[in-house]
Amino acid sequence: MTAVVEPPVARLAALPGVSTASRVAAQAERARATGKVLPVAPALAGLLPSAGLRRGSTVAVHGSTSLLVALLAEATAAGSWAAVVGMPSLGLAAAAEYGVDLARVALVPRPGAELPAVVAALLDGVDVVAVRSETVQAAVARRLSARTRHRGAVLLASGAWPGADVELSCRFSAWSGLADGYGHLRERRVEVRAHGRGAAARPVSASLALPGPAETPDPAVPAPGLREEATA
Repeated sequence: MTAVVEPPVARLAALPGVSTASRVAAQAERARATGKVLPVAPALAGLLPSAGLRRGSTVAVHGSTSLLVALLAEATAAGSWAAVVGMPSLGLAAAAEYGVDLARVALVPRPGAELPAVVAALLDGVDVVAVRSETVQAAVARRLSARTRHRGAVLLASGAWPGADVELSCRFSAWSGLADGYGHLRERRVEVRAHGRGAAARPVSASLALPGPAETPDPAVPAPGLREEATA
C-alpha cells in the first residue's frame, strides 16, 4: 500500500493561523465588498443610488452645509474617518448634534493654495473628505475625483463639482419650534433633489426635516418620502 503524501503547501495551510495567498486574497475581496458603501441616515438613503455613500464616488451638495454634515454623521458613528477641508465656518457643536463623531474628523480650515494637495493626501488615508469647491478649478476637481475612485474614498463637495456622480440640491422652507414668539428653533423643512450619472440618472426628490427631533434627518412627509421626478 502506497502512502499518500500531501503537498507541503497543503500541510502548511492546514496549520492553525496559516493562510494561503488565495485565501488571503479572497478574504480581502470580501472585506472590500462588505465595505463598499458607507452608511447614511435612513431619511437620506433613498436619495443615493447605493442607499449610502459608495466608495470611489463624488457627491456634490448644493445650498446646504447642514445636509453635507448630515451625510457625515452615520459614517463617522459607524467608525469611518472623515476630514473637512476649506470650511472654517463649520459649526462643530451643530455637527455633533447631527450625530457626527468629532473624534473621527480631521479639520483643515484654511489650506490656502495647498487645498488640492491637502485633499489628495487625505484621500489616501481617510474614508470621507468634505471640501468647499469654490476655489477648485475644473481640471483639478476632475483629478481629485479620479483619485477618489482609485483610492476607494468618498469625496463630498460643498457646491458645484464637475463630473460629480451624484448632485444633491437643497431648498429650505420655514423653521419650526417657536411658539407664541418664544422657544427654540428645533428643525427646518427642506426639499432635496438628487440627480447624477449612471444609477443616479433618474432624478428623485424628498422632503426632510433637518436636524429633526432626534438631531438626525427625519422624513417630513409620510414614508418613504421619496418621489421620482418625471423625465422628458
